Amino acid sequence: MGQIDLRVVKTKEALHIALLTLLKNKPLEAISISEICRIAKVNRGTFYLHYAQVGDLFEEYFKEIMDDLATSYHEPYRYVAKLNPRELNPSTIRIFHHVEKYKDYYRIILSKNVPLTYYYLLLEEVKNLLTGNLEKDYRKEGEIDLKWQASYAANAILGLIIQWYQDDFEQKANYLNEQLVKILRLT
Repeated sequence: MGQIDLRVVKTKEALHIALLTLLKNKPLEAISISEICRIAKVNRGTFYLHYAQVGDLFEEYFKEIMDDLATSYHEPYRYVAKLNPRELNPSTIRIFHHVEKYKDYYRIILSKNVPLTYYYLLLEEVKNLLTGNLEKDYRKEGEIDLKWQASYAANAILGLIIQWYQDDFEQKANYLNEQLVKILRLT
């Protein structure tokens, strides 16, 4: 396996931070490469070494966050073959820790100032994550259409995240873990 070049890691991190900074005030389509480079303190050549356009930078950062979300979502499944809400340990839930780690990104995505496109990208990712596990853990053949169940569950999880965002992430991730387990045990 190749060695990681820390200069590349730091450059990409600076570009991600610059993109986030700009997304706070304007939509992706209105952000220029020059603005990103100025804030990241890199030259345009460095940007073009890694990306062809601003959308590529966003896509890479979104994928990084979604990969971390997937890892976080699957964490409770490492300990059990089938998830049972009655036996679910809140400390194994990592999805809220993921949101806490990337809260600057979620502040932007969930803001009323950005296009709903970002939210819908997130919603689709969460639905895709849920689909396989819902089918395995909760589905009773023929009773519920999986697409509706995944949509319901994804919106429920995002609803908790939105409420947390509206509370300015005041509560700790562990509190949200406990709340989610209590809610799941109601059904």
